[in-house]
Amino acid sequence: MQQGLSLRMIIDQISRDKNIAPEVLIETVEAAILHAAKRSFGNSRELEARFNDETGDVDLFQYMVVAENVADPEREISVEDCQRCGLHAELGEELGFQVFYLEADAEKARQQDKEYGDLLKLKTYRRGFGRIAAQTAKQVIIQRVRDAERENIYNEYKDRKGELITGIVRRYERGNNIIVDLGRTEAILNSREQVPRESYRPGDRIVAYVKDIDKETRGPIIILSRTDIGLLIKCFEQEVPEIYEGIVRIVNAAREPGARSKIAVDSRDADVDPVGACVGMKGSRVQAVVQELRGEKIDIVPYDRDPARFVCNAIAPAEVSRVIIDEANGSMELVVPDDKLSLAIGRRGQNVRLASQLSGWRLDIISESKFRQIEEEAIAALASIEGIDEILAKTLYKLGFRSPEELIEADPSEFAGIPGLGGPEAAERIKAAAEVAMEQLRQRRIINASNRTEPLTERERLLFVRGVGERTIELLDAAGYRRVEDIYNEIDEDRLAIRTGLGLKKARQIKQGARDFIESEMKVIEAARAMAVARVEPEIVAEAGTESMVETGTESGSGSGIESGSGSGSGIESGTEQAPPPDVAGTDAGPSPRSVEDTARSAGAAEPPTAGPADGDQGEGLT
Repeated sequence: MQQGLSLRMIIDQISRDKNIAPEVLIETVEAAILHAAKRSFGNSRELEARFNDETGDVDLFQYMVVAENVADPEREISVEDCQRCGLHAELGEELGFQVFYLEADAEKARQQDKEYGDLLKLKTYRRGFGRIAAQTAKQVIIQRVRDAERENIYNEYKDRKGELITGIVRRYERGNNIIVDLGRTEAILNSREQVPRESYRPGDRIVAYVKDIDKETRGPIIILSRTDIGLLIKCFEQEVPEIYEGIVRIVNAAREPGARSKIAVDSRDADVDPVGACVGMKGSRVQAVVQELRGEKIDIVPYDRDPARFVCNAIAPAEVSRVIIDEANGSMELVVPDDKLSLAIGRRGQNVRLASQLSGWRLDIISESKFRQIEEEAIAALASIEGIDEILAKTLYKLGFRSPEELIEADPSEFAGIPGLGGPEAAERIKAAAEVAMEQLRQRRIINASNRTEPLTERERLLFVRGVGERTIELLDAAGYRRVEDIYNEIDEDRLAIRTGLGLKKARQIKQGARDFIESEMKVIEAARAMAVARVEPEIVAEAGTESMVETGTESGSGSGIESGSGSGSGIESGTEQAPPPDVAGTDAGPSPRSVEDTARSAGAAEPPTAGPADGDQGEGLT
């Protein structure tokens, strides 16, 4: 009885300390006893462990079914055996026998062996559970208690996902992971969720964002983050009452942890300035957030329903001169003054990258001078089409047609109504002329490439394909077709049309153009380039020989190449010495005076080399 009371007391104590329901602990003890019993008595027996509230012990029972023909002696019992042992049971009835395994019940065990020993066959096992079975029961209890603790922690924190939490840094683990003490449990701050410029020591206070609660993971189930965008938003909710109350809302946010962030705010009350509410008196509110984020710079921009105005606000502090919107591709071109280009882009593209994330648009930043150059080139390309003058080209450019390729892809009805164009028939003629102009441009590119010796880039090779322009290359690249061979090897034209968004007619044209280029035009280009390389190589060899002669003449001026005096020299000799005969002058003895002079002149020398003093003294060969 004392043991039972002590077990009950232990269960109650653990229940209070671990905040685990007593029923869970009782089920855990029952499972541990059952596991140990099966290990000692055999897994084939039908056993059941049951906690006795009156005695405080865990009772163990074995169940057997009355059968006519016994197939499993450990689970079944015959009618004859039941009658021999004085048991009254019918076929199919289940009989339960209590198994006395405790030392205090040794007398009861002996009595049971005497009455039902041959039936239960437990005599040889009446020695307790043994060390291994007891250790197994212990492991079961520990694991069940641990699982119950994790379940309680999960139920407590599952509703706090997406909130801020404060803890104390306890230790670093393998992989530079930080274990944070939250009081009743621990959380983990993985290395990938840490800001690179931040460092912590054991005992430091840390505020983090609860990113996830993972009950299945090993170790702490609470996963924290210091890099998540939610940390920035929740910090503002804590510091700005208007955001917490819903008067001011954070529409979107973009963040590069540890460096810079941007948030777009809007107000539901016309009398409340959203930016001023977030900044606070003398910047007190935003400064509190900056301190919590360890000095991270924060830009607060007002939200606008107009995408162009919103992007201009997001790119601040840079000024924007012009915005060109491409809704089909979800992109904008921002034209900024030349002196503001670096400010708009930011350090390593940080400002424009954050503005793009904040607005959801793909942004391209160009300077005013570059934009004017692009505009002039586009207008000139349009004006090169037969039937389009400069005024009409400027009109087409303002309407969004930037190249002959866009005119070809457009329906004639889209630009037939332009004043001065001439109606639908003229639009058809211009579209046909644009196709001719684009083909002529392609042929010029092929001719220029045939005379080049440098290797061709994949983009240049794509431009050799009939029907492919700059816009088409962008769509092909986005769909994964970055080489002519990728288009050539594409079997399904429908898939090419769907992935690129070009349409089936255009996809078939490009597919045929790639086939023509691979099978015929590329061979002609490569042959022409090989001839160009063959022409250039002798020139390179000749230039190399000339440089070598110049170097030889320069070296001879210091000694052996050009000598002075009456001694016999191999290069130029002075005074009374006769020049070598013509058949000797061209030997390895050295260059003739004429050839050295010409070589020196070709190398850019100020004066030709002259002979030294005639008195035979050793002098400098070049003056």
